[in-house]
Amino acid sequence: MKSLNDLLTGVQVLSIEGTRDIELDKVCFDSRQAAPGSLFVAVRGTAADGHDFIAKAEAAGTNAVICEAIPDAPRESSTYVVVADSAVALGIVAANFYGDPSDKLRLIGVTGTNGKTTVATLLYKLFEELGYKTGLISTVENHIHTSVVPSTHTTPDPVSLNQLLAEMVDAGCDYCFMEVSSHAVAQHRIAGLTFTGGVFTNLTHDHLDFHKTFRAYLEAKKAFFDGLDKTAFALVNADDKNGSVMLQNTAAYRKSYALKNMADFRAKVIENELSGLLLEIEGQEVWFKMVGSFNAYNLLAVYATAMLLEQDRSKVLTVLSRLTGAEGRFDYVTTPAGIIGIVDYAHTPDAVQNVLSTIHDIRKGTEQVITIIGCGGDRDKAKRPIMAQVACDWSDKVILTSDNPRSEDPGVIIKEMEAGISPENKKKALSIADRLEAIKTACHLAKPGDIILVAGKGHEKYQDIGGVKHPFDDKKILIEQLYQIG
Repeated sequence: MKSLNDLLTGVQVLSIEGTRDIELDKVCFDSRQAAPGSLFVAVRGTAADGHDFIAKAEAAGTNAVICEAIPDAPRESSTYVVVADSAVALGIVAANFYGDPSDKLRLIGVTGTNGKTTVATLLYKLFEELGYKTGLISTVENHIHTSVVPSTHTTPDPVSLNQLLAEMVDAGCDYCFMEVSSHAVAQHRIAGLTFTGGVFTNLTHDHLDFHKTFRAYLEAKKAFFDGLDKTAFALVNADDKNGSVMLQNTAAYRKSYALKNMADFRAKVIENELSGLLLEIEGQEVWFKMVGSFNAYNLLAVYATAMLLEQDRSKVLTVLSRLTGAEGRFDYVTTPAGIIGIVDYAHTPDAVQNVLSTIHDIRKGTEQVITIIGCGGDRDKAKRPIMAQVACDWSDKVILTSDNPRSEDPGVIIKEMEAGISPENKKKALSIADRLEAIKTACHLAKPGDIILVAGKGHEKYQDIGGVKHPFDDKKILIEQLYQIG
């Protein structure tokens, strides 16, 4: 049980109507989870306004409410805490309820358009190998040391997030590496957390369905660094023009990494093959199992983070050299016929180009590159034509198909992708709405030595059609189809 007064520590309260003398055993922002003894926080969301559900929460037994406006018909037995922003209050209250778990371990946030999952996952694997109990909060899955917890969002809601961090503390975790999405920053899901450091990977076109403008997207990323205190570090990619923007107003101590520009931590790609990368990191050559210049940045970010966390340089490079990345990130298989199949989560124009340019670097020159690509429904529409054109520019054949169409018509999404294809590239493109048929077709078009890229869904084990998630695993299907043709 926690007292209401304790839960309000750090919250900017405008007024309180009712008694403060309340003991609470739960914090919720969904009225369906309300019960006697729960504190209900009315948050204004994108789809619904929690203020419309205060009466429902009270009917379920709640007698303490945090809100931005008291209901027109307040209940005499309820206490109403009025705040300027209930989303911010929710984060702080959730942290207070679970005993400020982010203060009891070293929490590192990783943000950017591409590379968040790989960097966070590699850091988790690295620190586990170095002998620490470590937590991971990521798009693919969450880890509490050796236990796996399913992931539903890149960054969970504040209550789930603090509960997860508290479980990591209880398990004795020393570190937690966490993806921080732009949605999470904008929606104040990380309010109330204490970060030891923040890492910025890159910033390219994405999520404009939510943020509306690229500037707003950038500002959401920047707000994460603005919130770091002077004891934290802010590590940014100096080869990305937005890296310096992230540092403009941060109180944290500033560090950078780069392959091209001057930076605190530097590396150079010496060899880039399907079998791995040879990098020179700060004067030392190291062979890594991961592929592509984008992974050179990811590996360097991980190395730099480990150095800022005062780890032994030699041990870090030794462990990193034998690690593999996150599931569904340049995940490849080679068949007896010599056809190479690659599954990647790339779902932005820049990510698609990064993967295809890596394939271009490792191909021998005679083989075809066949790309299967779609765009998600109910998401940023502006990137659809760009992604199709990028895929065509870097591939010999392209099959436009469904990704997760959600509530949209797959055919309409594909038409919007087709609109971006230049006249000279149209002969390369084929449209097949059924994703399974698209993968089958690519496999039958492929000859020995060819490379098939299935882009967009990566680790996901479902396809969201009309709001229903149907089992669908790109890698499993790709392997089945490739081996059927030998």
